[in-house]
Amino acid sequence: MRNSHRLRFSKLGRAKYISHLDLMSTFQRAFLRAGIEIKHTEGFHPHAFVSIPLPLSVGFSSECEVLDFELVGETAKESVPARLNAVMPEGIVVQKCYDAQTPVKALTYVNYILSLEYENGAPFGAETAIRELLGREGLVVVKKSRKAKSGQVEVDIIPLIAKYTCEGRRDTIALDVVIRAQNPGLNPELIMKAIRTECPDAAPDFVTFHRKDVLDAGFRSWE
Repeated sequence: MRNSHRLRFSKLGRAKYISHLDLMSTFQRAFLRAGIEIKHTEGFHPHAFVSIPLPLSVGFSSECEVLDFELVGETAKESVPARLNAVMPEGIVVQKCYDAQTPVKALTYVNYILSLEYENGAPFGAETAIRELLGREGLVVVKKSRKAKSGQVEVDIIPLIAKYTCEGRRDTIALDVVIRAQNPGLNPELIMKAIRTECPDAAPDFVTFHRKDVLDAGFRSWE
């Protein structure tokens, strides 16, 4: 008997530097070590079939990663998180395992927290400048593209930003954004590129990216 299931897990600390391919391998090994039987690919060199619908960029942390797989046999889904966590590397924690009923195409938005850090304190007017920038009717940013002959394409990122708040503190500016996840999606690094290009005085010395939640079209948590 095969059941389609989904994991929700976090990727924090040093684990945020694990690449997507290495993360897939990590889970494949973890299922094996935990003694959890799941569906495998066919052929001479079968491997555990796992899928992460929305790969996370290296260096990004997250509390809402999702992995799809198929249980084989009678393993209870309630036992999966604890068994996997016992063999997982530091920083990867499986929060829950549940039936995968919502299609991946329903994953519409991603909520990110961008922390802009300044060694000498946030510049005067930086918060206002960022708000005004993201409040424009259009904001074109150049990004790399393998499909374009030139290797680059222009993207208006404003239609891809559904919501945002900007909160200034002494040494940081916290930018909370809800952006399109797919078809097309927006990499939050393009928002930072726009800030550095259009508002150079507001450019931070360092920035971190944290994925807070994945959402459906109604801005509800996607599961």
